[in-house]
Order: sequence, then C-alpha cells, then structure tokens
Amino acid sequence: MDSKKRIAVFGLAGLLLVAALVGVGQQVAAPQSTTHSTPSAVDQALTFFETVSNYLGQGLVYVLNLILGNRVSSALEKPLGYMAFITLLLVFFGLIEFARKVIWIGVIIGWVLLVVRIVLDALKV
Repeated sequence: MDSKKRIAVFGLAGLLLVAALVGVGQQVAAPQSTTHSTPSAVDQALTFFETVSNYLGQGLVYVLNLILGNRVSSALEKPLGYMAFITLLLVFFGLIEFARKVIWIGVIIGWVLLVVRIVLDALKV
C-alpha cells in the first residue's frame, strides 16, 4: 500500500475512533418499542471500548491509590481509562510517522493534564 492509501486508511480509523469515543458519553433515551432488537455492531464496539476503558481506569486508580494512599478520586477512572486505551492503541497499531506525531502530542497533553489533576487531588486534605 502506498503512503496516500495508508494515510487515508489510518485517517478513517482515527475518525471512527474519535467518533466512538465522543459517542460513548452521549446519553440518549431508548426508543419505546414492543419488540426486542439486538444491538448493532456499532453499539457492541462502543460497549467494548467503554468496558475496556473502565477496567483500565479502575486498575490505574487502584494502583495510584496504593502508591498515594487513597488520595486519588474515583472520578478519574473514566479519563484515565480512555487515555490508557488510546495509548495502548497507539502502541499496538504503530501508526505512520505523521499520524504518530499528532497523536503523541494529544496523548502527552492528556497525560500531563491527568497528572496535574492527580497531584491536585493528592494535595487536597
């Protein structure tokens, strides 16, 4: 695959990932239906992303609380989980150089903001 096709494929995958992560936080009332419908592939993928992120966040908060003596708020589970999931995806897929630089900037900014939040939570009495 030439570089233009790779950029298009990874760009589309990135857009789908961003759309999935943005859509996870949206709460929409379920349609009132008398028939039972099966979840779509998109719903199952979003559920998978959310579940993995929740488990990663719970694990990271648990480890941080072991280190910091239960000073990290459980409200950080979701953002820590999503940042860890995105970081794992970045490492797993090993994106092309341009996309890797752009994503690393976002990941670094995210981790810096989370560390600042953790420090502020830890300093809170």
